[in-house]
Amino acid sequence: MAFELPPLPFDTSALAEAGMCQETLELHHGKHHQAYVTALNGFVEKNPALQGKSLEEIVKLSYGQSDMAPVFNNSGQHWNHILFWKNLSPTGGKMPGALETKIIADFGSVDEFKAAFKAGAIGQFGSGWAWLVLAADGKLKIAKTPNGSNPLATGEGKVLLGLDVWEHSYYLDFRNRRPDYTQNFLDKLANYEFAASELAAS
Repeated sequence: MAFELPPLPFDTSALAEAGMCQETLELHHGKHHQAYVTALNGFVEKNPALQGKSLEEIVKLSYGQSDMAPVFNNSGQHWNHILFWKNLSPTGGKMPGALETKIIADFGSVDEFKAAFKAGAIGQFGSGWAWLVLAADGKLKIAKTPNGSNPLATGEGKVLLGLDVWEHSYYLDFRNRRPDYTQNFLDKLANYEFAASELAAS
């Protein structure tokens, strides 16, 4: 069964007031994410070893395999974007109490968490992602990955929140100002309710 582009959990114009315009979402979701899905389905169709496997299985199977780099790049980006759309909200930026308590315990304060996340996002050279993960030791940590990689592949922990720092994510809204894009995400767009539910499920 072919992989499909999931619908956005909000209208393409819903995030405009919070700093992500309709054109950004239409291009990012309808063009970029769709291209990863289309390419992944093409690779699966040609490779019987991938057929019948879940997206997570394909990501893990192809990670670190040079001959499967295109498969990993597209499966990783499909997985990353499925999560990314859930990490955005028109009413984002509000942090539930349980998550805030855990963040303060592990980072010192909400401001210190935001500073660490922002440093990870800015410090990812070129295209990639910044993540808030629940590590194996039970602590919340910041991770960053290049291109289409992710903590599912690297084993760095369970993802609670992820930010796409490829330029197509922010160039229309913030030009080359990745720090401003990241700060806007943390303050206005981040779906901390989703992060809290993922934390509770862990």
